[in-house]
Amino acid sequence: MPYLVGFHPSASLIVIGLARGQAKMVARWGLPFPPGTLDAMTPLFGREGITDVVIVGYGPGELVTPATDEARVLAAKAGVQVGEALRAHEGRYWSYICDQAACCPAEGTPYDLSTSQIAAEATVRGLVALPDREALERTIAPITGPVRVAMRRATSEVIADFRAQLMSATNLEVFAEQFVSDGLARVRSALETHTEGGRLSDAEAARLGLDLLVMRVRDEAWTRMDESHAQLWKDLTRRLEPRFVPPVASLLAMAAWRAGNSVQATIALERALTTDPSYSMANLLMHALQNLLSPAILRDRLPTPAELDSAMGPTTAAWLLPLINVLDDDDLPPTLE
Repeated sequence: MPYLVGFHPSASLIVIGLARGQAKMVARWGLPFPPGTLDAMTPLFGREGITDVVIVGYGPGELVTPATDEARVLAAKAGVQVGEALRAHEGRYWSYICDQAACCPAEGTPYDLSTSQIAAEATVRGLVALPDREALERTIAPITGPVRVAMRRATSEVIADFRAQLMSATNLEVFAEQFVSDGLARVRSALETHTEGGRLSDAEAARLGLDLLVMRVRDEAWTRMDESHAQLWKDLTRRLEPRFVPPVASLLAMAAWRAGNSVQATIALERALTTDPSYSMANLLMHALQNLLSPAILRDRLPTPAELDSAMGPTTAAWLLPLINVLDDDDLPPTLE
């Protein structure tokens, strides 16, 4: 279980959905949760053809049992077989399905993850189970120390350059068109650099952070999305200054979600929404995750760059407003009209 969610759970309910013996979904909720939280499972069972579920709750009985009961009731109403329902706590597990003392004693069955064959095989395959959710959160936490100092310097220089160019522009519409065109090129270049195993310099990362605040530029990255891009967006989520994080954290969430890592996707969206609670892309993706939607709904449905251009129309100076609005007052260029 820890390798499925990426960390050793506590105060959690995890449901694994299977179809003909193959895992089709893994969903985790923190405990306790409000009534109705699990309702999103019912339509999921039908969409994914789920025939069986395994339910595992982590924590004391008073925390786990109500949530497990709710999950079992929902599964029964949907005609889904509960293959096993367990509670794990302090190195022991109990079954809600088996009442045979010979195999499921009242004091629980001890288990030791450190000696598990599963743990050994997972390690060989490169799978990691961090100590807890907080440890997973730290994997995308802001970088500190000299790297942070260097990024702040690079960001200040990029902002100053943007401000100087904007103030000297004689035609704001032409300036915006050129800025967006350059931003699209930088997105494509960043993806190519990542694919080739490279890493953006501080200046390149800072400039891309500004670019991605423009919706058309961000959507270029979205429409070209591949699961392998997660490492690029993770790197930028850690390196960029907080005010530039929502777009890259949302792109990280999208890549993680497509790869089946809904826990990392959720944590990335929490980073985005902490900075900007109204950021629409993050809110849309969070809604999809909370409703257990499959990323398959977007496969072959994302628009092409040409379709984006057609839908959004010609570039206007107003496209730059989201970028200008996040700059500090000292860095704020003249207002676009």
